[in-house]
Amino acid sequence: MRVHVDLDLCQGHAMCELESPDVFEVPPKGRVRVLADPTEDQRDEVLAAVRSCPTRALRLEA
Repeated sequence: MRVHVDLDLCQGHAMCELESPDVFEVPPKGRVRVLADPTEDQRDEVLAAVRSCPTRALRLEA
């Protein structure tokens, strides 16, 4: 399972980091950074992070 990030869409709202802080990091005034590929145990929280992105910059790939 991998997370695809469209950095052209990311505006640094950090909603993903709130939902899944072990997978996502958003520095102040920056764009999202994927810290690690999510594990199967993290699937639900990563899906919540993808859904919470206001600009739809994230996509989960199986």
